[in-house]
Amino acid sequence: MTEEQTLMLIKPDGVKNGHIGDVISRIEHRNYEITAMKMVQATESQLREHYAALVDKPFFPKTLKYMQSGPIIALIIKGTNVIAAIREMSGATVPSQARSGTLRGDFAREWPDGTIRNLVHTSDSPESAQREIGIWF
Repeated sequence: MTEEQTLMLIKPDGVKNGHIGDVISRIEHRNYEITAMKMVQATESQLREHYAALVDKPFFPKTLKYMQSGPIIALIIKGTNVIAAIREMSGATVPSQARSGTLRGDFAREWPDGTIRNLVHTSDSPESAQREIGIWF
């Protein structure tokens, strides 16, 4: 097995609600290495590149507004099978479907207007990780 790296974004709701430490602690408790971290205010250009497959979807304007509603934390995380492990640690994309004990199950929620505040983004493949790291670092 070889080590790989992945990108995680702690989204504006995670930053605003004080969950940066919770996320980092869970990564460190699993003995993964955070090799880079920075706080950024996402630009529309970065978000359009990051979510390129979604820009034509009717919900994209809400996603854009949400992701620009405050700062985000971008992390590069390194370790063996890190992509699968970080995705499992994060939980299901829809918070109400995320198991208790996952980041989204414990800290994320859905709103009455249908907006999902799901705390984190995680890369889904080595190719996505490299592309996304290039956008944020």
